[in-house]
Amino acid sequence: MRLILIFLVPFLVTFCSIPLLRIIAIKLNILDIPGGRKIHETPTPLLGGVAIYFGLLSGLLLTNRFSFYIPLVTSALLILVIGVIDDIRGLSARIRLFFQFIASLMIISSGWSITVFHNKIWGSSINIIVTLIWIIGITNSYNYLDGLDGLAAGSAVINLFFFGIILFFTNQKELGLLSVILGFVCMGFLPYNFRKYRKMFLGDAGSTVLGFCLASIALGGYWAEDSFVKISIPILILGVPIFDMIFTTVMRTREGKIKSIPEWLKYAGKDHFHHYLVDLGLGGVGSVIFIYFVSCSLGIGAILISNGKPIEAILTLIQSGIIFGMIAVLIVAGKRHHNAGHKEEIL
Repeated sequence: MRLILIFLVPFLVTFCSIPLLRIIAIKLNILDIPGGRKIHETPTPLLGGVAIYFGLLSGLLLTNRFSFYIPLVTSALLILVIGVIDDIRGLSARIRLFFQFIASLMIISSGWSITVFHNKIWGSSINIIVTLIWIIGITNSYNYLDGLDGLAAGSAVINLFFFGIILFFTNQKELGLLSVILGFVCMGFLPYNFRKYRKMFLGDAGSTVLGFCLASIALGGYWAEDSFVKISIPILILGVPIFDMIFTTVMRTREGKIKSIPEWLKYAGKDHFHHYLVDLGLGGVGSVIFIYFVSCSLGIGAILISNGKPIEAILTLIQSGIIFGMIAVLIVAGKRHHNAGHKEEIL
């Protein structure tokens, strides 16, 4: 019964709090206004992240090991607060990056970090740097992924499902519970994200909190004995936001749109993975379903190598890279075809 409550309560807290948060957001004018890179047509409330955080908190408070989650709860609260302020009045990229850096250090200081290098002199410093890049990268990549209805929250459910399977099979109950609880929280939010009316968006607060939690789960889990396999599993499960971040960064840098990390954080455009899929003719729902399938495929690969050898992880990563390479080729070809057609219309 207790286990059912641990999963049911966060779902209900999230689902039932959103109508109230919608009213508050509308009264305080905390809205996502259409225009620019935005594809929605009406102003939409942005306080979905608050529902996500308190839904997660309600579930974790019901567990027997809440102390285990305190580092994540406190650092995620900082991410939430900065995200809400950004949703309300806007913050510079440097300020957001600074507080993401502080929140990442809070997680690292609690012992959740990447351990790749074991050299006593310089190993720990490089591990910290790599961990910072990982947390900040995944946090922002999930923010970038939040561009279509149901994409970020739905992708999180899939990612958390595969994290949870591996965690429970390896008897990592605390992180396993965290994954399932957060998954139910996202499912409590999704009905409002897919609605045509009375819709709610995650906002920067919600998408960054999700990204931050997923990055932290990847750090806290013990995924395999071999170091390379250990690193490969989170990369596969979070392959879609990682691909979107890398592909978009390469394209923007190549076209001279960004030249620094603050510009990378600040730049907003309709040039993400999901935007290109829409332009290719899949539409909004079709693009989301396509990305869901890609995420599931990568998650299955992660499960298959969880008890495997390094060569199996290498081959699975190569296979995934080929898949993403083919998608990138189709996207670039579609973009060129679209631009060529546009020029012909002008002429």
